[in-house]
Amino acid sequence: MHRLIDLILTPFRKLADLPSADSRRSALRDDLAGVIAQGHTDGSMQREDRDRLLGALDLGDRTVEEIMRHRRQIEMIDADWPPDQIITRVLASRHSRLPVFRDNEENILGVVHAKDVLREVDRLVRVTGGGIAAIADLDIVKVAMKPYFIPDTSSLDDQMRQFLKRRTHFALVVDEYGALRGLITLEDILEEIVGEITDEFDVVSRDNGIKRGPDGTWLVEGSVTIRDLNRATDWALPDDEANTIAGLVIHEAQMIPNEGQTFSFHGFRFEVVSRVQNRIAKLRIRAL
Repeated sequence: MHRLIDLILTPFRKLADLPSADSRRSALRDDLAGVIAQGHTDGSMQREDRDRLLGALDLGDRTVEEIMRHRRQIEMIDADWPPDQIITRVLASRHSRLPVFRDNEENILGVVHAKDVLREVDRLVRVTGGGIAAIADLDIVKVAMKPYFIPDTSSLDDQMRQFLKRRTHFALVVDEYGALRGLITLEDILEEIVGEITDEFDVVSRDNGIKRGPDGTWLVEGSVTIRDLNRATDWALPDDEANTIAGLVIHEAQMIPNEGQTFSFHGFRFEVVSRVQNRIAKLRIRAL
């Protein structure tokens, strides 16, 4: 215990020797990360505690682009759908907030909350006395909230502060040209610190796209982030050039590989198990 306390205090003792506030903050962060890693290595700290502390330290250095839900994974509502189809989509979704678009998915008109849809249905059916037939008058655009757009370069730390300041949990991510990239929620950022957060509506996966085989290899979905894979396996694959494990393989191979192709880099052997169009779906990874 005394050794761990001494390790924690060491970075603060070095601060007086650094010239600027930025230098002190950077050095303190690096030293604290080193202390946390060392604490886990020598058995003074549990792995879960290490991951939470390092996750909190990393928020300022990571962007929303790294953890956002990609646009192809977003559930949306077409404002021109008939009301009954819109209600069915809202009730069937495991998400409480859904973007509303018209004509094309780039033209986001707003974000609708399931509770607001039910309130409007109740108003039309019961309060106005129109009965079930009044549902045909549902205007989903009027029910939707104004969309909140953020750049994909925002840091996770800054975005968490903005969520808390604006009292909202949901933002649409756009690139420098204003094109939709994906979405991010406050829960996504918190999960980078505390790990996966699930409720009764989440589809829980035991392996989260990462499964260890009997032969010691790992079967990994291409969309798994390098950070999540490192956490699950205690590896140290670099995430400077790519966010996902498929992106890392494509970056290192300088091509989109075919099924069955293998590559060796960073001390691991990567085999492409399956590919869907131009996307690597699954990889088999083995430490060399």
